This record gives sequence, C-alpha cells and structure tokens, in this order.
Amino acid sequence: EKEVKRQTLLELVDYVTSATGKFPESVVQEVVNMVSTNLFRGPNPAPKENKVIESFDLEEEEPVMDPAWPHLQIVFELFLRFVQSPETDAKMAKRYVDQGFILRLLDLFDSEDPREREYLKTILHRIYGKFMVHRPFIRKAINNIFYRFIFETEKHYGIAELLEILGSIINGFALPLKEEHKSFLVRALIPLHKPKCVSMYHQQLSYCVTQFVEKDCKLADTVIRGLLKYWPITNSSKEVMFLGELEEVLEATQSAEFQRCMVPLFRQIARCLNSSHFQDQFKLLILT
Repeated sequence: EKEVKRQTLLELVDYVTSATGKFPESVVQEVVNMVSTNLFRGPNPAPKENKVIESFDLEEEEPVMDPAWPHLQIVFELFLRFVQSPETDAKMAKRYVDQGFILRLLDLFDSEDPREREYLKTILHRIYGKFMVHRPFIRKAINNIFYRFIFETEKHYGIAELLEILGSIINGFALPLKEEHKSFLVRALIPLHKPKCVSMYHQQLSYCVTQFVEKDCKLADTVIRGLLKYWPITNSSKEVMFLGELEEVLEATQSAEFQRCMVPLFRQIARCLNSSHFQDQFKLLILT
C-alpha cells in the first residue's frame, strides 16, 4: 500500500509539473488538504519542565533523520511544484493557502531533520513571492518565532533557515525603509545576538543586519550599539564572530554615524585587546 501511494504521488508530481491549464478550485483544495494531512504531523515534544536547554548546539548534536522522509520528500516536492506552477492562480489559491496553513507550515521549521527544513525554506520563499497578500503576515509570524526563541526557549532548529529567507526579503525592501522594518531590526535581529547558540545561525544573522546598514547608513549607530549591548564577555569564539560582523558593518558605515558610536566602540576594542585569544587579536588588527 505504501508503494501504491508513493507511485500515485510521483504521478501527481509529473502532472503538476507538466500541466498546461489553470488548476480548478476543487484541485487546489484537494492538494492543500493532502499536503496538510501528510506534513502536519503534530507538535514536537516540549523540553522537560519547559526549561532552556543550554547545551543546545546543532554543530555538536547529530540531527534526527525522519524515517518517513522518502514519503515526505515527494509530498514536499509536489507542493513546491504546485506553488511554483504558473497554472496555480494565487488569487484563488490564497483561500486555501491561508494564514492558518502558513502558521502550521512555519511550525515545521523546528524539525530536527535538515532535509525537511531545506524544503520548507524554499517553499515558504516561493509562497512569499507568489502570495503578496500574505507577506506582512509571514513577516509578523517569523518575528513571533524569533521573540519566543530569544525570550523564552532559546531552542529552535530552524532559525538559520528563517533568517536565510529574511535575507532575501530584506534585500528586496524598497527605500526609504518603513518604520515596521526598522522596528524588526531593533526588536528581533539585534536581540538574536543574545542566545548562547548564536553560532548556529550567526552567518545568516550577520548578512541580514549588514543588509539594513547598506540600505540605510543611518542605522549603523543603532546596529553597532546593539552589538556592544550583547557583546560576549567570556566566550572567545563568540567574540570572534562579533568582531567579524562588526568589520562588515563598519565597511558600510559613514563617518557621521561612526562618530556617534566611536567612544563606546573603542572602549570595547580596548577590552578586546586584553584578550589572549589569537583570533581576537587578528580580527582587531583587520579592524584597525
């Protein structure tokens, strides 16, 4: 029976890929129902006593590979091609790919399986591009995931993938930047430097932050002061990451903004000079 279902799904993938006429509403509804039934498998078990797991580190832990992946992959592939298809009418499909569906899709980003997160990243990005009406909601929902991660759990497997999506979104922001977007930088992106497991997503975070400064140089002072606020005290490897990000931000910083924050910045650099970590010294040499 599993093989029969797999073959049927593969036939559907071929059909969606080669379709030459608009999908009727009944087909759209059935596709979304099928995807929901197969992918939304229930919440991940919560950590015991709802405590922050301090040792959480994707680089140290072996990810759990879902044994059902050979089946799930076909469902993901089918839905990805369905969303990308020019035969899927966004105005009609938005009634089924609605806010409730998007929230449940976002819940899946906390999957331990990196293959699932990779598909989710691509699918959500395509939904963001195709369903313009959902764009503000998607940004707000991602913000809420970040807030819960920063201030409550400090445990989530999909922060890097969500930031990667946001990197593309931020790249497309029109100028001048809206206050909503600046608020997102201050309230979500900068505080994301606080969690102990920042190394698992720092590359994507640094890219997002630098994008803001490149789009609006006046934000450099805000960003640099934010970095200084969350600057690591005893973690040398984390300090090296911060120095690397600071280097990228300073490259996009104009003289006026630099003068506003140079006193606290130089004080922090002076503290770093006392570090015995050779990478700190190397980064400081580059900054100088």
